[in-house]
Amino acid sequence: MSVPGSRSRVTTRAARPADLPAVLTLVRQHRAEAHAEGVLTGQTPGAAAAAGFRRLLADPAHRVVLAVLPGPNAPDGGGDGGELVVGLAVLGVDPLSVVLGVPQVTVDNLVVHRDRRRCGAGAALLGAAVAYASEVGAAHVVGAVGGHEAERQRFFARMGFAPLTTRRIVPRETLARTLAAWQRGGGTVAVPRRPPVRRRPPARLVPLHDTADG
Repeated sequence: MSVPGSRSRVTTRAARPADLPAVLTLVRQHRAEAHAEGVLTGQTPGAAAAAGFRRLLADPAHRVVLAVLPGPNAPDGGGDGGELVVGLAVLGVDPLSVVLGVPQVTVDNLVVHRDRRRCGAGAALLGAAVAYASEVGAAHVVGAVGGHEAERQRFFARMGFAPLTTRRIVPRETLARTLAAWQRGGGTVAVPRRPPVRRRPPARLVPLHDTADG
């Protein structure tokens, strides 16, 4: 799939099991840019990762979409011959929105390779999200963007996305300790205090004398 009216050679297609190495490379880049490196380690993908990826691809509630750029020897329009994976998006349908009768398509982990930006890959992935939303009867598309991802925030804003919510993340063990402290404290947890911000003293004003007078 390509963006109608676009001169970009980037197209999109559904991911396949053999795409796992390229997908993990993009996901690791995404985590690093979102300052969430600990969510996914840098280990070589093994059998567990491959099995999990196959389950994700087979999940009817999600669609993994790749943005691909034809290689120098590949024909225009894509295909498997020499194509280069330059972007990723995981599409899904918010389950609560379905219950409420207003289905919304979610766009998670939208990432474009840092060396292939501004070539239409992000727009192509959002075009795939629009097509997916039409397919499932969703009237809205919701994009997940980290608070530290300024460039991605600007991209979504340019595409017409409005702020909706903020997601936070916590390690399971940290949350368990916090909940235990909350229970021991009768429902209160001390909030860590930030160190005071040192303010620089205001600059002293030095009177200027007219050189003609002195």
